[in-house]
Amino acid sequence: MNRAQVVEQLPGLRRYARALTGNAWAADDLVQDTLERACRKWLLWRSGSDLRAWLFTLMHNLYLNQRRGLLEVQALDDQALATLAGTDDAAADMAMDLDRCLQRLPAEQRAVLLLVTLEDMAYADVARVLDIPVGTVMSRLSRARSRMRELMETAPAQAPAAGAAPPAPLRRMK
Repeated sequence: MNRAQVVEQLPGLRRYARALTGNAWAADDLVQDTLERACRKWLLWRSGSDLRAWLFTLMHNLYLNQRRGLLEVQALDDQALATLAGTDDAAADMAMDLDRCLQRLPAEQRAVLLLVTLEDMAYADVARVLDIPVGTVMSRLSRARSRMRELMETAPAQAPAAGAAPPAPLRRMK
């Protein structure tokens, strides 16, 4: 493992940490903790294996350890939502609704949904990261998508602006 390989993974790690924690400061702390653990345990990484999956596994396990016993995940702060949505008010409303709905998913479903849709990981990689069977990944993803549809339909939505494109679906076919 060399420094350049790890640096290549930072944007994905930051995205996933931000989505997990819902807070910029907590996400940065989680990424730093992940990198510290990776440095301490670098001998456990097998050369030639998937560094990305190994780092995401470390991060996911750290997140679970840090959040064990907590019932609720913090929602994204207003600054984060503004950054995600740009300056468009309708997009900002959609991002806030999406975040609220995402945070209402069970942690297991949210993790699978984020890794597949946000990080574009294959089901087998998600299964390795979360240490669950591929079939469990598929069923959690299916339940998460269904629940997100239900939540988004009941979320307070702003009427789209004239000529605005509908939001992109949370689907990813493998």
